[in-house]
Amino acid sequence: MTVVEEVFSLFEKRGSESYFGEPVSVTEHCLQAAYAAQTEGAPAALVVAALLHDVGHLIDDIAADIAEWTADAKHEEVGGCWLAMRFGPDVHEPVRLHVPAKRYLCAVEPSYFARLSPASIRTLELQGGPMSAAEVAAFEGERYFAQAVRIRRWDDSGKIAGLVTPRLTDYRGLVAALAAR
Repeated sequence: MTVVEEVFSLFEKRGSESYFGEPVSVTEHCLQAAYAAQTEGAPAALVVAALLHDVGHLIDDIAADIAEWTADAKHEEVGGCWLAMRFGPDVHEPVRLHVPAKRYLCAVEPSYFARLSPASIRTLELQGGPMSAAEVAAFEGERYFAQAVRIRRWDDSGKIAGLVTPRLTDYRGLVAALAAR
C-alpha cells in the first residue's frame, strides 16, 4: 500500500466521525485547515501538514464525546510518529508541535484563549494549560515552532459548518509528491 493509499484509507475509515464537539467532521476540519494554508500561500509541505495535522485522531480509537476524556490523547505525538515514517520533517514536525503551539499561543498572546472553542478549552486543560516561561523558551528553540504556530491557527479556523473547500482527492498529488520514497 502506498502512503497516499494509507492516508486516504484512514480518512475513509474514520474521517466522517464528528470532530469532538465541533460542528464539522474530522475530514471537514482537516480540509478546512489545509484550505486555510493554501489560501495564505503556504509551502506545499505545510499544506500537507495542515491536512494531516490530526491524523493521530484517525489512528487511535478515542471517545468521540470530549466530556468523557480524562487524559490527553496525545494525538500530535501519535500522528507525528506515524507521519515521520512516511514524510520528511517539514511535514511531521509541525504536526508533532501543533498542540504545544496552542499552549504557547495561550501563554504569549493574551487574546488567543478567548478565540478557542469550548472543545479546545477542554483539551487545553488536559494538555497542561498555557506554557510556563521556561516552556515558551524551549518551544521557541524548536526548529519548526513557527510552522507549528501557523498550523495551530489554521486548526483553530477549521471548524466552520458548511464551508466549501477542495475535496480530499484534490490533495492526492500533493501528498504523493511529499511522501518519502
